[in-house]
Amino acid sequence: MARSSTAEDWRDYYQRTGHRPPRETLLDALSRFDDEGAIGQAVDLGCGGGRDSVEMLRRGWSVLAIDAQASAIETLLARTELAEFGVTPETLVSRFEAANWPKVNLVNSSFALPLCPVAEFPALWARIHQSLAPGGRFSGQLYGERDQWTGDPTNSHFTRAEVDELLQNYDVEMLREEETDSRTPRGRPKHWHIFHIVARKPATA
Repeated sequence: MARSSTAEDWRDYYQRTGHRPPRETLLDALSRFDDEGAIGQAVDLGCGGGRDSVEMLRRGWSVLAIDAQASAIETLLARTELAEFGVTPETLVSRFEAANWPKVNLVNSSFALPLCPVAEFPALWARIHQSLAPGGRFSGQLYGERDQWTGDPTNSHFTRAEVDELLQNYDVEMLREEETDSRTPRGRPKHWHIFHIVARKPATA
C-alpha cells in the first residue's frame, strides 16, 4: 500500500488481511528453528494486522510487534487468538527505521522493508544484523529493480547482485526471486519484483 494511504485505508487493509495465513518466509524460518529445538524472542517489523505475529505466539515465541500505524497494533491486540493462547505480544507504534529493539533470535519483516526510504535502509539493515543473536535468522522480502515502484525514494529496491551483497554476512537458507503482475492490496494493477529471503546469522558471528 502506498505511503499516501490514509489511516482509514490502513485500518481497512489490516482488517481484510490480518487473518490470512502467515507468510512462507516466516514459516520456513520457524520450521528451521523447530528442527533445532529452538524457541526464542522475535521482533516483527511492520507487523500489520498480526498474521505473522500470531503464528509466532502460537508456537511459543515472545514477540515484539512494531508498526507505524496505531490501527495495526489495535487490530493485532483485538485478535481472539491471543485470549486462546493466553499471551500478549509487546507492541510499539513506530516506523521501524526509528525503532529500537533488543537482541532477538528472529527478525521478521514481511513485505515491510521495501517501504524503508533508500537513504535510511543501510542503517536499518545494519541494525537488523546487529540485533540478531548468533544463530538467529532474518525472514522477509526485498523488492527488485524491476518492481513497478522502483525510483520512488520512499521505497528501497535492489538488484540481485546487491541482494547478494546484503546477505554476505549470513548463511542464506532461502532466496527465491519472483516477478509477476497482479494487484496491490488496494486493487491497483502492479508489476512485482520480489526477493523472498530466509537468512541465518552464523553461530560464530
